[in-house]
Amino acid sequence: MATPPARPAARVSLAASPRRAIRAIGMERAPQKDIYHFILARSWPSFFAVVGVTFLGANIVFAFAYLAQPGCVAHARPGSFEDAFYFSVQTIATIGYGGMYPLTRYAHIVVVIEAMTGMLGIAVITGLTFTRFARPSARVLFANKATITPRDGVPHLMFRMANWRRNRIVEAQLRVMLLVTEKTREGEVMRRQVDLPLVRDRTAVFFLTWTAMHRIDADSPFHGAVGMAKLAEQRAEIYLSLMGFDETIGQTIHARYEYALADIVTGARFADVLGNDARGRFQIDYRKFHDVLNVD
Repeated sequence: MATPPARPAARVSLAASPRRAIRAIGMERAPQKDIYHFILARSWPSFFAVVGVTFLGANIVFAFAYLAQPGCVAHARPGSFEDAFYFSVQTIATIGYGGMYPLTRYAHIVVVIEAMTGMLGIAVITGLTFTRFARPSARVLFANKATITPRDGVPHLMFRMANWRRNRIVEAQLRVMLLVTEKTREGEVMRRQVDLPLVRDRTAVFFLTWTAMHRIDADSPFHGAVGMAKLAEQRAEIYLSLMGFDETIGQTIHARYEYALADIVTGARFADVLGNDARGRFQIDYRKFHDVLNVD
């Protein structure tokens, strides 16, 4: 396989690894049955959009409830949806400016219902927001390429990672899995998981960078001249799963990444990112984190 020339400095990013789109057929679309997970799985913009739409929708419903009885709200213009909506906002948010207030028993009943709805809604939104903020997350940077580099005359498949937060992740463990498609003797096509053993699959302290290596020996699926070709026929994919204990937040964190066979550069090594500056201080250059260089 021809090796590419040295890659220019790549933009450092923490973008998630690419995921293949999987079409689900026959799956029930019922987010209301698992609303908690549905909301936590949304992005922050989607989360705030759901909160905003829910807030506006609730106030619109109660505004129509106030309009159902004309004159039930003092100082509100008769038939004015705008005044009814603003009174609903003041009620559900427990603002109560005093410019508008309920006059009839019907209005007081609606206010009681809306006040209870507002208290419960604020409690739920507060809990969901706190859960999203407090949820442990890892900021681990994975190199967008893997390399096959000789070490002591034996080729090794290498993956590079960096702790983007620059704090300490203790007892970090890395697991590398190869997912291949195989056909049994009975003609059944199945996806099989193959664990790739690493030279060192854990580190006591993951502080800056970590290059994990898989030795390509006779037991490795990458071994031999036809190893990569066979894996390509099996539509192989590589999955990395990192787990460790974050000292800052005091919780276990997880990070994952996936590589395709096309992301593997043969006969190359990662560019050095650790060194010293002009004043002799230790430094790491993330501008070259994704760079690979040719080797003989």
